[in-house]
Amino acid sequence: MNRRELEFGCSVIVIGLLAGLAGMATTLLLHLVEHLTYAYSFGSLLDGVTGSSPARRAVGPMIGGALAGFGWWLLRRHYQVTALASAIADDRSVARLPLTLDAVLQVLVVGSGASLGREGAPRQMAVVLGDTGTSRWSLTPHDRQILLACAAGAGLGAVYAVPVGGALFAIRIMLHTWHPRAVGAALITSSLAVAVAAPVTHVRAPLDWPEPELSYLLTAFALILAPLAVAVGTAFNRIMSMVRPATPVTSWLIIPGVAGAGLLVGLASVWWPELPGNGKSILTVSLNSTLTLGSAAAILLLKPLLTAIFLRAGAVGGMLTPALATGAALGSIIALAINTWTGQIVSIAAVSLTCAAGVLAVTQQAPIWAALFVWELARPPWWVLLPFLAAALAAHGLQSLAERRNQVVVDGAMSAERHNEIRRLRK
Repeated sequence: MNRRELEFGCSVIVIGLLAGLAGMATTLLLHLVEHLTYAYSFGSLLDGVTGSSPARRAVGPMIGGALAGFGWWLLRRHYQVTALASAIADDRSVARLPLTLDAVLQVLVVGSGASLGREGAPRQMAVVLGDTGTSRWSLTPHDRQILLACAAGAGLGAVYAVPVGGALFAIRIMLHTWHPRAVGAALITSSLAVAVAAPVTHVRAPLDWPEPELSYLLTAFALILAPLAVAVGTAFNRIMSMVRPATPVTSWLIIPGVAGAGLLVGLASVWWPELPGNGKSILTVSLNSTLTLGSAAAILLLKPLLTAIFLRAGAVGGMLTPALATGAALGSIIALAINTWTGQIVSIAAVSLTCAAGVLAVTQQAPIWAALFVWELARPPWWVLLPFLAAALAAHGLQSLAERRNQVVVDGAMSAERHNEIRRLRK
């Protein structure tokens, strides 16, 4: 083994260990912020929100949003925070301080109740630590890109205790490859990161599968659900794309903007305590089948709306779990409607996660990863992976088909316009 290969192998191990530390640190900080915001000692965020007073539910996210907005205003006045994908693709060293401070602010705003994903912070922290730990080694630009992408995936895997999901995130979403070198590095780093973060996550599934009675017909039903998942996933993507600022908000208006968004989610939580946070509370009640039809419909509308408001205000956070929660709300509506109006009994938990996998496949354009990630979050019986895959692959296929059809229409319109222009010039 030559020196280059030895250094790459050592870097893989270092990246995995440091990503685990990043996942552990961000998880502990998130729990601290949640407990301070809602003044509870034990249990989940949903327990804390449910047990707090209406005034605390409303004011807590507003104060957290104001503090995070103030932090982002100061940070962006002095530094340019590079997008994680750009930082990984760049041959230069990662801008460590801005990415670290940005990650801390993400944890603050999500922990205080913002309707954003928590997965952005550990990915950034893992990349910062990974770049620091391997900067003295003579890595090629390609190997460095592989390692930093693996760090991002391993950070995701560490906080959710999903080693395969973390590895596939690095392979398919960050690197878009199946190269054996990248696959091996991603699997090793993600597994190590999950093991290192075990004292905090206890290597257990974030969601508790209720073990309902299931039928293999769920796989066929998943194909029927795919068009609905495409519609919701496409709408989610378009809304977030429309509201996301073209450049990071640097004005002082980000302070009242994020605070106002926090107040809105706080007021909504008085009636729907599942709304604050990244979306895990919604997934939990979907699996426990404790949502009513009206609550599920309200959450389906409010979760993406609140996420969009935070983005518009200038906040930064992940999109994975808000999309998952939106898909789970859709599934709960479908299952509850069938159980209420037809007399047939279908598993609300299974249908919710099946829809969640379909929506996530559309928003991330990675169907295999979406299905495996959802399965690892709850770890139902192995065969339940089949309907998740069916929904994710069918939704992604329908999305691709719709995009190609739209492109054909656009190309045809442009061709006709050029033809008419030529005719006018000839006259």
